[in-house]
Amino acid sequence: MLESFVTKTRDKASALKFIRKVMKRYGGPKVIVTDKCPPYRAAMNAIGNEDRQETGRHLNNRAENSHLPFRRRDRAMSRFRRMRRLQKFASIHSSVYNHLNHQRNIESRARFKALRDVALLEWREMVAA
Repeated sequence: MLESFVTKTRDKASALKFIRKVMKRYGGPKVIVTDKCPPYRAAMNAIGNEDRQETGRHLNNRAENSHLPFRRRDRAMSRFRRMRRLQKFASIHSSVYNHLNHQRNIESRARFKALRDVALLEWREMVAA
């Protein structure tokens, strides 16, 4: 997951804002996988990336499944009073989650433990500094 972005609306303006922000930070992508929401198609046409967008039945499974923990937290985060505070929390949480989360179903147990130990050591060094 590259970016977490929360908006009140799901329209062309918010999709354009998100895509431009991500492209500014990470550069031009080879492929962008989205769901079949029409505002994403309109935003891609406005930017000129319509040939790079892929929407398919199973293509978006990885993106949708990466959003499941975020959706689970969404109910708990409904107590946030302002969208800005929620956005700030989500951006920080996603970077920490990406750093500490390793796919234990793909890696062997020994490699998973080694990766986890390295990530925790780096995290402790960052927090101590």
